[in-house]
Amino acid sequence: MRRLAPAKINLFLRILRKRPDGYHDLASVMQQISIFDELICSLRPEGIALSCPGTDLPTDEKNLVYRAARALFEHTGYPGGVDITLSKQIPSAAGLGGGSSDAAATLLALNDLCSLGLSKDELMKLGVKLGADVSFFIFGQTAFASGIGDRLQALENTPKLSMVLINPPFPLFTKTVYENLNFTLTKKENNYSIPRFYALGDVIRELHNDLEAVSMNMHPELADFKQLLINEGALGALMSGSGPTLFGLFADEESAREARSAIEKKVSGDCRVFFAQSLSGKYEFSPDEELPG
Repeated sequence: MRRLAPAKINLFLRILRKRPDGYHDLASVMQQISIFDELICSLRPEGIALSCPGTDLPTDEKNLVYRAARALFEHTGYPGGVDITLSKQIPSAAGLGGGSSDAAATLLALNDLCSLGLSKDELMKLGVKLGADVSFFIFGQTAFASGIGDRLQALENTPKLSMVLINPPFPLFTKTVYENLNFTLTKKENNYSIPRFYALGDVIRELHNDLEAVSMNMHPELADFKQLLINEGALGALMSGSGPTLFGLFADEESAREARSAIEKKVSGDCRVFFAQSLSGKYEFSPDEELPG
C-alpha cells in the first residue's frame, strides 16, 4: 500500500500561554501543501521493519513512523507485523510537519491495510499522543487549531494558494525555539476569533507567527531569505512553525514558478527551494495517487 504524507505551513500562529505541564496553548491556521513524503507498507508475519533510504534517519523507536505503527498495533492488539519504506522529500526539523505527517500517514495506512476499523476520531486521539500535529494530518483539512494544536475546526472555502518555500541548510528544533521564547507563565485565558480566508488578500493580512522573531534572533540570515521572497514578488512572506523554512505567497502559479527559478539562482546550493500549492480542504490521499503539483 502506498500513502502520501503532505507537508504543512502555518498561515497564522499565536502562542497564547505556557501551560503548567510545559506545553503551550496556541491559536493557528494550518494548511496542507503539495510537498510529500511517501510511505510503502506491506504486511509481514510479525515485527515492524522500517527503512528510510537515502537518509540518516533512525529506523527504530526514535522514528515517529515506527512509534505510530507500534502504538496502533498495541492499541488494537493486532498480531502481525509490517514492512514500511519511507521516502523523504519534506525537509526534517524544518517547520513543515514532516515527521508528524509521516506518523499520521502510517496510522491511516495501517488502519486500512490491516482492516483494523478505527474511526478518524479514534485515530486522531491515538495520534495526539505521538505529537500535537499528528491529529491535524489525520483530520485532513485546512484547520484552525487551538489547545496544543489538537483541537481542530475546519476552515471552508479557503483560496487556492501558490507559494515558494526556502529551506535553509540548517535545522531548527521546536524544543529549542520554545526554550528561547520570552514568555511568562500565565493562567489568563487568551481567545482569538477564527480568521476567515475567502480571498488571497485575507490570507496576506492575517499572516503572523509569534515564533518568527525568536528563530530570526537565533539565525539572522532568515530575515534575508524572507526579504528575498518579497523582492521576487511575494505578496506576503512568513516563517512556518518554529522554522527555519520560510514561504512566500504569490498572486498566481505562474509568478510563483518564475520566482522559484530566480531564487534558486540567488541562494547557495545548500538551500532547498520549492514551489508548492495549497491542498483543498477535503483532499483525500488514496494509495495509488499521483503526486499533485
